Parts: sequence; structure tokens; C-alpha cells
Amino acid sequence: MACDTGAKPIEEKETVLENENNNEIKKEKNMSSSLVLRRVPEFKMDAYDSKTGHYTTVSSEDYKGKWHVVCFYPADFTFVCPTEIAAMNAKYDEFQELGVEILAVSTDTKFSHKRFVETEPLLKGLKLTIGADSTGNVSRAFGVMIEEEGQALRGRFLINPDGVVVAQEVQAPMVGRNVNEFLRQVKAWQHASKTGEVCPAGWVPGKKTLPVNTDVEQMTGRVGDYITIEEILA
Repeated sequence: MACDTGAKPIEEKETVLENENNNEIKKEKNMSSSLVLRRVPEFKMDAYDSKTGHYTTVSSEDYKGKWHVVCFYPADFTFVCPTEIAAMNAKYDEFQELGVEILAVSTDTKFSHKRFVETEPLLKGLKLTIGADSTGNVSRAFGVMIEEEGQALRGRFLINPDGVVVAQEVQAPMVGRNVNEFLRQVKAWQHASKTGEVCPAGWVPGKKTLPVNTDVEQMTGRVGDYITIEEILA
């Protein structure tokens, strides 16, 4: 897929297989392990709303028509996890200004979430809602479940208002993610979605974009005429 075609969802396809021994026909979904350019999985689960201090229920329906991020972390009462949650919370108002909703998720119960928020000093003043994926089904749907441990990988998924996953980052538990880089990506995706322009590496608002929506033929093979490596890295 070319980089100038936008975030159109890839539809799942089925492959028909014939068993030579008994002529049984089986259908298997032919899809990537990545959720990028896929429809966001539907979900519903218990949650703890840190802003109100009450238990609640969250579902994919709550976020329809909105930019939102579903951010999985391994477990409450661990070490890297509260640093990530606190970092996202510190940027909460900036995400809200961009119209982006944030849902944190782990496989802990809503009761564990409540106690975690109440006791961990880094989470004082937390505004985020934390989903309780106690069955692991939501983590499985997003492809981040570690079955042997009953926990999720660090998976972060950005979903556009059309319900299409436009970015995902999945990594092992030992290293935390960068909220500033993620915020940059959100701004870039929103700009690209609004203007039809594409954003070069490291793009931030105010920097040069690539107007492939108007100059695609002239730019083909000549991107260096529009932008230099110094501008990209500045």
C-alpha cells in the first residue's frame, strides 16, 4: 500500500482449503498479526474510573466516532507500569485538547485497579479510566496476551474516528514507552487525516509536510527536492 492512500481499512479475507482425504472444506481468515489498518476489535469490560473514584463499564461503543487510544500494560502494583500511566496522565489535558480519549487496560480486576490508584504515589490525581480485562479476552482480541503469565504486553493502539487502528506499538514489559513520541504521532496522524498531506520522519506541527495529495507525480523519486535530511532531523 502506498503512503499516499490514507487510512482505509483492510478487509479480512477467507481462504478456502480442501482436505484431500475427506473433501472437507475449511475456511481460515487471511490476516496480518498486526491490527494496523484493521477495524478495532469490539469489547466490553468492567473498569475503574479514576476521575470519579467509582467502578464503571467501558466498551468499544463508548469511543465510536472519536480519536482514542487503548493502552495495555502488564499489571497493577508493578514497577514500570505506574511510570507509564503517570506519564500518560501528565499529558491528559493535551490529549483532551486534541479530542483523544485514553483507555488503559490490564488483566487485573477493577478492585485491584482501585487499590493500585489509591496507594501508588505516582498515580495521585489520576484522571484515566482503567479497564479490567480479567478474562484476558480483550488482550487476546488485540493480540497482546501473554498466555503463560495471564498478562498483557505493553501494547498501545491509536484508533481514528472511523474505528480503524492507524498505529500500534507493542513491546516486552521491561522498558516503558515514550508519551511525548506518542503525542507527536497523534498530532501527525490528525494533520495527515485532515489535510491529505503526509508527514515525514519526526514531523511536528509547524514543520514541512509532503504534499503528495497535489504533487504526487513531481514528488515521485524526488522527495529530496522538497525536504532535506537536515530539515527532517531538525
